[in-house]
Amino acid sequence: MDLGQMEEAESLRVGVTDVLRESVSVPRASPRTFALITLTLIFPLSFAVLAHSLFTHPILLHLLRSYDRDGSASSSSSSRASEWSLLLLYQFAYLLFLFTFSLLSTAAVVFTVASLYAAKPVSFASTLSAVPPIFPRLFRTFLWVSLLMLLYNVAFGLSVLLLLLLSDARSAASLLLLAAVVVAFLAAHVYISALWHLASVVAVLEPVCGLAAMAKSRQLLRGRTRVAAVLVTAYLAACGLVGSLFRAAVVKYPDEEGSIWVSPLGKVLVGGALVALLVLLNLLGLLVQSIFYYVCKSFHRQPIDKTALFDHLGGYLGEYVPLKSSIQMENLS
Repeated sequence: MDLGQMEEAESLRVGVTDVLRESVSVPRASPRTFALITLTLIFPLSFAVLAHSLFTHPILLHLLRSYDRDGSASSSSSSRASEWSLLLLYQFAYLLFLFTFSLLSTAAVVFTVASLYAAKPVSFASTLSAVPPIFPRLFRTFLWVSLLMLLYNVAFGLSVLLLLLLSDARSAASLLLLAAVVVAFLAAHVYISALWHLASVVAVLEPVCGLAAMAKSRQLLRGRTRVAAVLVTAYLAACGLVGSLFRAAVVKYPDEEGSIWVSPLGKVLVGGALVALLVLLNLLGLLVQSIFYYVCKSFHRQPIDKTALFDHLGGYLGEYVPLKSSIQMENLS
């Protein structure tokens, strides 16, 4: 790996292309390990993200078509209740699967990249052994991010509602103000996403997690916020495009608005290609968030003692229980 060379370079010049180039080169150091991580963790995650709509879309479509134009229902209440229950069950199972495999994939990739950085022997077996003790740390961090996202959504909803109630929705000034509010909240969403991804890496590589990891990631983002925003926006846009194409070509029926006519065999081929593309995007996203941590540390002149990192990673494997001061970092208090 060339991470050491990256740290020695002028960190102010490390931009989006440098992070992407380094991220793409990382799997070459241990292709078998990354291939197995991709197959066992990232592929199920990516497949679930796209394929869950194959189960929920027919139910939603049937529920929508069960109502006449005047709003009266054409099907029995018991039938609709059972369909809503099935839909909620699918959504609950999907979200549980999504968050579980997202955290497992993050733990595996961050640990493997850090092991390569610290010159620690890397194998798929050692990565799997490290995932269970890492998972609770990531989960606690995720809970704090979820709380932050909940507050964000409440604030966004209240802001839009108040704006619609207190202004004339037809006036140009109101429309411009609404657009400005939406843009501001979208920027906040991108920042929270960047904060979460970096905090996940901090929770694995430093003896902090949860709110402390978020505080540390906020500190690391200073001066690198623009690069982080570009990376997060590009990732979200690419995933959104893949999802839209999958729904239009594979999920929607030919008579639906916005659908793309594809033969049954074509749906299988197009769907498989889009799943493969999302797998690569998710793998690249996890690699980027891992590499971006080292970029931020280098930018803030916070060198990582590779020997201490080696021991810290060994703690997840039962080889060594690290001291809180083993990795160089600031006192968050």
